[in-house]
Amino acid sequence: MKYLIKIILLLVAFHIAAPLRAQQKLYIKNLKNYHKTYVLKHEVVIKKDKKYFRFFPVTVSYAVTANFTKLTDTVGFIMKTSGIKNKKYYRYGTLDFILQDTTLQLTLYQGEVLLKDSTFKKYLFLPFTDATSGEQSYGGGRYINLDIDEIKNNKVAIDFNKAYNPYCAYAIGYNCPIPPRENNLPVAIMAGEKDFGKSH
Repeated sequence: MKYLIKIILLLVAFHIAAPLRAQQKLYIKNLKNYHKTYVLKHEVVIKKDKKYFRFFPVTVSYAVTANFTKLTDTVGFIMKTSGIKNKKYYRYGTLDFILQDTTLQLTLYQGEVLLKDSTFKKYLFLPFTDATSGEQSYGGGRYINLDIDEIKNNKVAIDFNKAYNPYCAYAIGYNCPIPPRENNLPVAIMAGEKDFGKSH
C-alpha cells in the first residue's frame, strides 16, 4: 500500500512539474528572441559592432513580482547624467521585492520631458546599479522600462533579464542618467545585458 501511495505521489509531482518546465523553456526561448531583436534594432550599435553585445544567461529567478507603493513627488529632483546636461525626474513609487533571499527596494521615476509627451507620459524609468556594475556589467548602471498600466493591484513584474545598457556604454556624447544612490542594489544581478565587448 505504501509503495502504491509513493507511485501516485510521484505521478502527481511529475504532472505538476512537467507543465512548469515547459513554461520555463518557453520563457527562456522568448527572452533569447527578445535579446536578438534588441540587438537587431539597436540605434547606436550598428553593422559589425553588433557582435560585441553580451548577455548573462536567461534565468527565470530574475523575473520577480514587486510590491508597489505610490509616492507623491510634486517637486522632483535633478538626476545627474554622464554628460553636461542633467535631467529632472519625479519619484513615482517604490518597488519592494525578494531576490536571492534578500529583501530589496528600488525607486521608479518619471522624466519631466516625457511627462509632457502624450505618447510617453505613462513611461516609468527604473535605473539601477548592482554588485556586477563595473565588473561584468556596465559601470554606469543599467535600465529597465516599465509602464504605469503594468502596475495592477499594487504589484508589478520586474524582469532583470530585460535590463539594458544606456547609450553611453557604446559611445561618447550622450547624457545618460546615472542611477541615484537609492537604487544601488547590494546583490549581483547576473541577468540582462553585460558590459559591451568593445571599448570606445
